[in-house]
Amino acid sequence: MKLLELTRIFSFILMVNIVSTEFSADDCKSLGFNKANLLCSTCEEFNKHSLTEILNNCKECCLKDDDYDASGLKRYPRAVLEVCTCKFGAYPQIQAFIKSNRPNKYKNLQIKYVRGLDPIIKLFDADNKVEDILDIHKWDTDSVDEFLATHLSMD
Repeated sequence: MKLLELTRIFSFILMVNIVSTEFSADDCKSLGFNKANLLCSTCEEFNKHSLTEILNNCKECCLKDDDYDASGLKRYPRAVLEVCTCKFGAYPQIQAFIKSNRPNKYKNLQIKYVRGLDPIIKLFDADNKVEDILDIHKWDTDSVDEFLATHLSMD
């Protein structure tokens, strides 16, 4: 291969890698951002103070503003909390949420037991397609409840 062709291939691979490096919820949390609630318009505050590195990290953790309702919150019509009962010992906070009356508050929340799976929440759009998947293994009972109360439609 010619050097120019190799350079183009490398550049393409680098661009694909850069595009797909969105931070996970845990990455964002370690940087001080809550990925579930951070709107991209908020990140612009860092730009006003020339905090470029923080701005870049913020942009990797934020949610597009045009996906949100007038109150600034993303609402999902349906959610499924998936977990394996064999993992309840490792995740007592998730077990406590499921075994409590809290899930009954959400008519559009389904609890699904999937063999061997660590706890996740799948969020669905209006077309019943999975829009987001959140790893919730580090969430406590109140965090799960608060997230659902904030982001699950009550329709």
